[in-house]
Amino acid sequence: MNGEKVTSVSPLGPRPVWRSPVPRWTTFDDCAAALDLTPGELAWFADARSWNRRAGTALRHYRYRWLATAGAGIRLLEQPKPRLAELQRRVCRHVVGALPVHEAAHGFRRGRSAITCAAPHAGRALVVRMDLEGFFPAVSARRVRSLLELAGYPAAVAAALAGILTTAAPVDVLAAAPDGRRDPARTRLLNNLASTHLPQGSPSAPAVANAVTHHLDRRLAGLARTLGVRYTRYADDLAFSGDATLPLHRLLPGVRLIVRDEGFRLRESKTSVTGTHQRQRIAGLVVNSSPAAARPDYDALKALLHNRVRTGPQPQNRLCHPDFRAYLLGRIGWIAASHPRRGEKLRALFDRISWQG
Repeated sequence: MNGEKVTSVSPLGPRPVWRSPVPRWTTFDDCAAALDLTPGELAWFADARSWNRRAGTALRHYRYRWLATAGAGIRLLEQPKPRLAELQRRVCRHVVGALPVHEAAHGFRRGRSAITCAAPHAGRALVVRMDLEGFFPAVSARRVRSLLELAGYPAAVAAALAGILTTAAPVDVLAAAPDGRRDPARTRLLNNLASTHLPQGSPSAPAVANAVTHHLDRRLAGLARTLGVRYTRYADDLAFSGDATLPLHRLLPGVRLIVRDEGFRLRESKTSVTGTHQRQRIAGLVVNSSPAAARPDYDALKALLHNRVRTGPQPQNRLCHPDFRAYLLGRIGWIAASHPRRGEKLRALFDRISWQG
């Protein structure tokens, strides 16, 4: 009928129609066995009854930490405990990794980076940046489950896998949200966190988000192609660029319509249009010529490292990074990717730091 595949029916029930090269687990017990779990353990980790929201701290699957963001916003870091984290990695490796991801997606992908995301926009007359609001919490368990069912999994298996990959924040954690800007965006964030969502801090969340946004990327890439515009995405950052005749009157409303239609929201305060006479930034990199970290970012990190040499780690760890050393190395690597010589200077400073005590 209309060229669509029809699921065949047998005396044992409907047979799955596999649309992606995922492992073919047809029952809940098959899924448990493939993940080296008993059915009871799979039910425990999948948390179908949302007991994690009511459990005491010691029994919860996650550790929680609130972070402040730029502009007086807030973010909840939800870190799975070791056994669940390993289970999420396994599901990501075998299942999520087999799902399609659009070529426009550059974040959290092997062989892709902020530089590959920014490079197509280098030297363009106009650069447009738009930002998805509350990216990870906006991805619901229902969306993840639907994606897995589309791949071919029966409902019980899709629900179990989605349960492993998503969570709902406990009531007391939400009540402890720090004061900050109180606006509709904050209310939406807290509501999404209270529902079953993709946790920021999970090792599988980035790959799941890329798979969920495949259709969004397809539609945005199609719009960009129609308008003669280039499009890439890095996590929640949407980037477009074109020549001086770029039709903003069609691009901006078109993106807003597609984003809303795909179940996301734009953070309108983050939308920017910059020309060649301004600093054009994508994924944290300046793209007026070739992608590169901005000089102020280099200077700020250099000053932080200088202070770290003098005072020790904790006075400089103002955002309370759990692994400040790894954070600094990551920042150095990010700058070195586009400025090797600056990276060498920063690494020389880092090597002078004493991490004792």
